[in-house]
Amino acid sequence: MAYPAKKFINDPNDVVTEYIQGLVHTYPALQYLDGFPQVKVVLRADVSCTTYDKVSIISGGGSGHEPAQAGYVGEGMLTAAICGDIFASPPVDSILAGIRAVTGPMGCLLIVTNYTGDRLNFGLAAEQAKSEGYKVETVIVGDDCALPPPRGIAGRRGLAGTILVHKVAGAAAAAGLSLIDVAAEAKRASEMVGTMGVALSICTLPGQVTSDRLGPEKMELGLGIHGEPGAAVADLQPVDGVVSHVLMQILSPETNYVPITRGCRVVLMVNGLGGTPLMELMIVTGKAVPKLQLEHGLAVDRVYTGSFITSLDMAGFSISIMKADASILQRLDAATKAPYWPVTEDGNRPPAKIPVPVPLSQSAKSDKPQSQPVSLNKQGQVLQEAIEAAANAIINLKDSLNEWDSKVGDGDCGSTMYRGAKAVLEDIKNYPLNDAAETVGEIGSSIGRAMGGTSGIIYTIFCKAAYTQLKENSHSGVTPKQWAEALAASIAAVSKYGGASAGYRTLLDALIPALSVLQERLNSGDDPSIAFLLSSEAALAGAESTKNMQAQAGRSTYVSGEILSSVPDPGAVAAASWYRAAAVVVQQKTNS
Repeated sequence: MAYPAKKFINDPNDVVTEYIQGLVHTYPALQYLDGFPQVKVVLRADVSCTTYDKVSIISGGGSGHEPAQAGYVGEGMLTAAICGDIFASPPVDSILAGIRAVTGPMGCLLIVTNYTGDRLNFGLAAEQAKSEGYKVETVIVGDDCALPPPRGIAGRRGLAGTILVHKVAGAAAAAGLSLIDVAAEAKRASEMVGTMGVALSICTLPGQVTSDRLGPEKMELGLGIHGEPGAAVADLQPVDGVVSHVLMQILSPETNYVPITRGCRVVLMVNGLGGTPLMELMIVTGKAVPKLQLEHGLAVDRVYTGSFITSLDMAGFSISIMKADASILQRLDAATKAPYWPVTEDGNRPPAKIPVPVPLSQSAKSDKPQSQPVSLNKQGQVLQEAIEAAANAIINLKDSLNEWDSKVGDGDCGSTMYRGAKAVLEDIKNYPLNDAAETVGEIGSSIGRAMGGTSGIIYTIFCKAAYTQLKENSHSGVTPKQWAEALAASIAAVSKYGGASAGYRTLLDALIPALSVLQERLNSGDDPSIAFLLSSEAALAGAESTKNMQAQAGRSTYVSGEILSSVPDPGAVAAASWYRAAAVVVQQKTNS
């Protein structure tokens, strides 16, 4: 059994009037006529037919396309919007009420989308208003480019391009032009714009069952905005190809719907149909602009992206392209207080992309890539062998780390650490090994590039903190005390950003004891290489002690104590292993 779609509404018959009430509460510059439910008209609160001295711009149609048309009521755009029921043309009496409420001696322009019901009802209202003494002109907008040139009287449907016509007409009226001149500008704008839409789903009317007309993996091309079938149904494809098809359809010289040829200036509007995330609309825009520029040879002077005229909750978008000149752009850029017209910039914009900034330390360097020094000093030789030993220790532990991690984590600790170690071994030929600080920074870059996951971030933080500490305090060679200070800075940074500390069953449970012993032995005057070796024993013992700890960080927090007690923390073992391997090399090189 099919059920009505879930919506946050009361009675489906009241959605339009309740929408209007919410709209005017949100925007105090708007009012509505007290004629519910028959008369549903939103108008400017600052306009009275007895005092208004400019041409009034009135539009409207069926509801369900919000923010159109009521959201475009405001100084510089529409003077009133006539709201019909969902996807239904407003009745003549409602249109007449709107005309009478806002039309002064300068008259009014009715902007009507090209649907039979709208044309008939607005047409009859216009004739009635004229018989009452009002000056009324009408402009019909049909910007649809999806269907072949009409053979009957229906013509092209009015779609999102109508909003651009509203803006041109509203700005012309605000400038004080006469009714005839405002109508002429609106008509000219309507002839300059073309639109085509694409949808992934059909909209659902309040209180009704969702249509499954499209089915999975299908999309509809050239749809209208009332849920009616489009020009064609096609297999779902990447948006890049969809955008290309839509642009070619709008700009086709065969149909010649819009007078746009290579070299023209244009305005682009990417419009969401109600259920399309802004991210996807921006992706469409990001593909459309360069295609218009490079493939069609057009200058894109303005870009509008958002949901301007929707179809309830339809997942889809439309693209509108309007030929632009100085007068059109002036009208589009003119100030307006309509709440839903987008705030935009003129065409004098900076480049869309600029280079990614590099660290100050890198910007001062030459463009030549870093490489290992031709000859290594003693510190450089020891550092190279220590790094290689540490990396190889991790590589040899890969399977054991994965096995332990499969019991207490997600099983990839060894593989993750392996990727980082391999990257270090591959990149070491480019490390400036005679400069310990820069070398530690480069190790962090290698790990950050290759390692991934939480471990990759932690070790990158570890290395960058050590680099900063070493860079601040070492000017020639790095002393053992400065290495200890760098280790302390790294531990502090990992604890700060990762949230762990001693006893949390992490790599810090290996490194914190190691630091404590290292500092104690150095302060006691022990030989630095012996102090390093003894501290590595503390690291191994700290890693082993994690068997007795209840995890307080990472995925191990979800594992029972019984399982945790069977294996040490893999991250702590890895840290102790590379630390131990480096310490052994330093002790051997020092005594050789």
